[in-house]
This record gives sequence, structure tokens and C-alpha cells, in this order.
Amino acid sequence: MRIISANTNGIRSAAKKGFFDWMKQQAADVVCIQETKAQIHQLEENRELFFPAGYHCYYHDAEKKGYSGVALYCRTEPDEVITGMGNAEFDAEGRYIEARFGNLSVVSLYLPSGSSSEERQQAKYRCMEHFLPAMEQMKASGRDYVICGDWNIAHQNIDIKNWKGNLKNSGFLPEERAWLDKLFGEVGFVDGFREINQEADQYTWWSNRGQAWAKNVGWRIDYHILTPSLKGKVKATSIYKEERFSDHAPLILDYDYPL
Repeated sequence: MRIISANTNGIRSAAKKGFFDWMKQQAADVVCIQETKAQIHQLEENRELFFPAGYHCYYHDAEKKGYSGVALYCRTEPDEVITGMGNAEFDAEGRYIEARFGNLSVVSLYLPSGSSSEERQQAKYRCMEHFLPAMEQMKASGRDYVICGDWNIAHQNIDIKNWKGNLKNSGFLPEERAWLDKLFGEVGFVDGFREINQEADQYTWWSNRGQAWAKNVGWRIDYHILTPSLKGKVKATSIYKEERFSDHAPLILDYDYPL
């Protein structure tokens, strides 16, 4: 089973840069999209492109136009699709969509960024406070979960190029990193990428400022996070950087798991 997670920073923009041409070549079973920045009626104007052949396509838009939004493209039709994480504030922002296949759930998640203001940082904390118990419930349910997406947190020093300079910046704050520590340690979820790849300089996002992309001054903030039941199931992982579809790179994981 191959699952791709990609923050497109505007799916229409990514499409113009060749994202869907690339996607067709990947033979992915599920593609998880974040930051569609579009309403579904806008995408239906070009169904051939935004509802690619061979996939069952599901979108969860933000109420605010041109903002947030998540999507799932599934080669196999899901038994059920769930939109929203059960929190009115964040469900209005289009941040969670889940497809269920038997005992497997695949989620496209877009956690808030707090970099624009202290107000948004507090919103991010509220979302984290809501979502951790939700993940504890996922674990307790006995289902297998793959939660893909832009979590907007770099976990450890190895996950960010300039870690010393970012200790007081959103995305690498002690409170955010401790939250992931708890998720991976105490709760027992698994960082799928690190199951296979322990190397430094493995980033999925680069600022548009300066020469961040050219110099690989990046952050690893996109993840496949797995319930403990899936530990050991990751067989291969890669970050696709040969082309640029947005300020993020697609994160591809292959699993020893029949879909």
C-alpha cells in the first residue's frame, strides 16, 4: 500500500505546476492533500483535473474562501468518509478528512500554523488540546490509523536546519515539541518516516524567503503518524524534491498492508 501526503499550498496552483501529472505516475493507493485553498464548486469546473480518473475524490473545504481545506483521493472506494475532527472552530476551517477501509483509517490532517500571530498560536494550542484526546480514542478503538498531513511542528533538532535560531518560533516551541513527545512516547503513536529514515536534513517544507530551498534550510513538519498497531509496517519512504509543486514536498510511504 502506497500513501502520499502533500500540502499543495493551493491545489489549483499545484495543478499548474504539474502535480496531477506527477501523481498519475505514482500508483498511490491514497493521496492526502492539505491546503487546497478552494471550494469544491470551483474545482468542479474542471472535474477531469481535480477529480482524477481512477480515484474516488473527497474534499472538505474551509468556510473561508481561499483558505485551508483538505482532500483524499482513494483508489479503492472507502466504506465511509468522515469530515471534521468534532470541533466546530476547526471543522469550519476544513482541517480533517478520514477514509475508512475495513479496519484501516487514512486521514488527511492540516493542523493550524501559529506563525502569523499570537492569536493563531493560541488557536493552534486549542486544536492540539482537542486533538490529543481524539488520538487517544483512535488508539483505544482498535482501528489502524495512518494520519497524514502538515502538523506544523518540527519534532527534534534533527528535523529543522536552524534549530537554535527557531527555539522561540512557532513550529519549534518547547510546548509544541513536548506535545509530540507525549504523542510518540506516552500515547505510543509512531512517526512513520523515522521508522525507516534516521538521517538529518530530511525536510518537507522550506520558507520562500531567501535561498531556503536552494540551500536546503528546511523543516520536517509533514508526517505519516501511525497507531502502534502499524509499527513495523513501513517498508519504504521518500520525500519527492525533483519538482516543486508548493513550498512543501510530497511525502511518500509504502506499507506492508493490503488495502
